[in-house]
Amino acid sequence: MLLNHQSFLDPVVAGLRLKRPVSFLARDGLFRVPFLGWILRNIYVLAISQTSFRGSSVRTAVERMEEGFLVGVFPEGSRSSGDVKKFRRGFLSLIRRVNVPVYPVGIVGGDRVFPRGAFFIRPGCMTVVYGKPLPQEECELLRNGTNDEELTELVRQRVSACMQAAAEIQS
Repeated sequence: MLLNHQSFLDPVVAGLRLKRPVSFLARDGLFRVPFLGWILRNIYVLAISQTSFRGSSVRTAVERMEEGFLVGVFPEGSRSSGDVKKFRRGFLSLIRRVNVPVYPVGIVGGDRVFPRGAFFIRPGCMTVVYGKPLPQEECELLRNGTNDEELTELVRQRVSACMQAAAEIQS
């Protein structure tokens, strides 16, 4: 699953309706926060560095997928509000190691319900749209393509379309 990222609530909300467990990738700094780190380790969240590539994170994510977990990735790299930001290319290294469907997911409302810097959840609505898996030919491009910028933009557009569909549902 590739998702846009507006709020710390996104993983919880995106995983609620799914019947399979989801291992989300989260920045490694969150694991150093005393109580939060313990929680993250115990709910199958995987630590990933935002500054350097670590093969162990990718290997663990691949193992989780082979065990039947979904793996949730926020390719923007950090929370955003409004339009989907440019994707970082790191998610391609994960997709290139496995032959599983790739699902775009769009989330709307998280930036209002639990905005950046807030300490409390505010009343409001979050909407999640799960897109259809990327067509086989697009997955093959992701796995074998050479133009990483073009490929990340292709996936960003798919996630943006899900986010727009979620926004239409809310309005």
